[in-house]
Amino acid sequence: MDQLTIYGVALVPVLVALTELLKRTGLPTRLVPASAMLMAYFFAFYYLAPGEPKKALLYGTVLGLSAIGLFSGAKNTLAIRKK
Repeated sequence: MDQLTIYGVALVPVLVALTELLKRTGLPTRLVPASAMLMAYFFAFYYLAPGEPKKALLYGTVLGLSAIGLFSGAKNTLAIRKK
């Protein structure tokens, strides 16, 4: 779990930024969570846990869900401020 705590936590805002970039380039909003999960699995399989599929699945799931939660929380917080 050392890799997840050190590198994985830093990847969460990167995933949020990448999904926001995809959204601004025309990705439908309903596909943002799926794209975050796909990118999280990509990072997990090729960066955090190459050659360890069980760890990569766990890391990818945690990263993707964290990024989706951070994105949703920030979106909801900004929406409240706009009212």
